[in-house]
Amino acid sequence: MREAMMEKLTIQLAADHPTGAGHFPGNPIIPGALLLAEVLRCIERAEGARFSSCNVKAAKFLHPARPGDSVEIVYARSALGTIEFQCAVAGTRVLTGAIVAAA
Repeated sequence: MREAMMEKLTIQLAADHPTGAGHFPGNPIIPGALLLAEVLRCIERAEGARFSSCNVKAAKFLHPARPGDSVEIVYARSALGTIEFQCAVAGTRVLTGAIVAAA
């Protein structure tokens, strides 16, 4: 990320998250769309805003996140409204992305 002002957040995925039971039995993971939604919700709370709409410019799911994982989020917002983020579980990057958000 190129931004000088990076923010750090953490979310805890519920150990008993309902998607774990069916996605995949015996080897549960959090679906990528759900992980992205949780990350964006966390950033919204930190920014004190609700994104009325956003355009996902990029999202790369690099490693599975699992029920019970603690996800560390580092993000930065540019003056033009682009938010770039990186997410890791125990030091392993699980998601990177960028959105353009209108608050």
